[in-house]
Amino acid sequence: MPLLIVISGIVLLFILIAVFKLNAFISFVIVCLLVGICQGMALDSVIQSIQTGIGNTLGFLVMILGLGAMLGKLVADSGAAQRITSKLVSKFGLKHVQWALVLAGFIVGIPMFYSVGFVILIPLVYTVAASTGLPLIYVGLPMLASLSVTHGFLPPHPAPTAIAVMFKADIGKTLLYGILIAIPAIVVAGPLFTRTIKKIKGTPLKEFYNPVLLSDEEMPGMGISVISALLPVILIAFATITSQFIDEGLLKNVIDFIGNPVIAMLISVLVAIYTLGLARGRKMEELMNSIGSSVSSITMVLLIIAGAGALKQILTDSGVSEYIAEMLKDSSMSPLILAWLIATVIRVCVGSATVAGLTAAGIVLPLVAGTGVSPELMVLAIGSGSLMMSHVNDGGFWLFKEYFNLSVKETLSTWTVMETTVGVMGLIGVLILNTFI
Repeated sequence: MPLLIVISGIVLLFILIAVFKLNAFISFVIVCLLVGICQGMALDSVIQSIQTGIGNTLGFLVMILGLGAMLGKLVADSGAAQRITSKLVSKFGLKHVQWALVLAGFIVGIPMFYSVGFVILIPLVYTVAASTGLPLIYVGLPMLASLSVTHGFLPPHPAPTAIAVMFKADIGKTLLYGILIAIPAIVVAGPLFTRTIKKIKGTPLKEFYNPVLLSDEEMPGMGISVISALLPVILIAFATITSQFIDEGLLKNVIDFIGNPVIAMLISVLVAIYTLGLARGRKMEELMNSIGSSVSSITMVLLIIAGAGALKQILTDSGVSEYIAEMLKDSSMSPLILAWLIATVIRVCVGSATVAGLTAAGIVLPLVAGTGVSPELMVLAIGSGSLMMSHVNDGGFWLFKEYFNLSVKETLSTWTVMETTVGVMGLIGVLILNTFI
């Protein structure tokens, strides 16, 4: 019966979001109430569980995602993203232009949300395609593969960070393992896959082709741009690696403090305010207004994550998670594959990678304690599944379709295949890493 209740809840979530177009946060709250009541929880306990789930999930994430949005805004507005892309394209040359855009997408994608990175980089894709004479899809899809992978695999992006919190996974290790898995996934889903679809000719719609490109003098230097964009990753990775070789003491405590994701993000934002703002003649008031507007862009993302956290808590407090764990404990299937499959099914039904990842995490959470599997790899397995088989119920599908002026069939054969390739390669990478960890 508990399993039937969970399945019914997920189906209802799909119907509310995909069919009735109801806001995802409201849909989550409704499903939480119904699942809790159907499981026999007292009404006041259901409300308390929802409050606890939201509070526990957002307590850490508000700081990470808020600071991440600020950093992304500074990188975008300063022209650092444009500098990184244009410089890499000029250095790699026409023959290797795909690899230039892959690297640009990866660097820019780490501090930026997917949709922001997409909108910032797409005018540059148009420009590169027009100047080189290469097909638009051939130029653009590898860059979007990079953006998609960073969105699904790597902290400080919302879903992987939130799932890491749920599983009590080490964010530094999750980031390092995620980068190891991301590289082959991007290579296969980007440059290699696009060699098979050169015949599909995307064209930018006129209303979208109005790039606001800064002049060379208006952009920061390449070194400052890269360091400012990647500083959170540098700090977290440095702390994670060096702390393995340092004994307990003051130095280790200081390094761990600097490598804490919240502190790393705070330092990065403060550095970027100077390097990408004040040092380039921008006024503090202007920078603070820009930063303030960036936070409003993540409000709904935070609410969706909060809703997923509430559902996770309902599943735990009502005994559903324990029931599922008991049922699956004798299963011969790897928990990593099971987590990936559940995330894939929810992704296909609901469309949102964030919703799919967080919902799947709530369902398979008990498996970590019972099997001893690496929580960091569980985060990445769920992230891989959450990117699978994007289709007509995913906003990213339509974003790609409209900006590249493709038919639904062409979008399915390009975007959907690329996303599915990323998801499959991610799972393969997780299973390979699992043999060594």
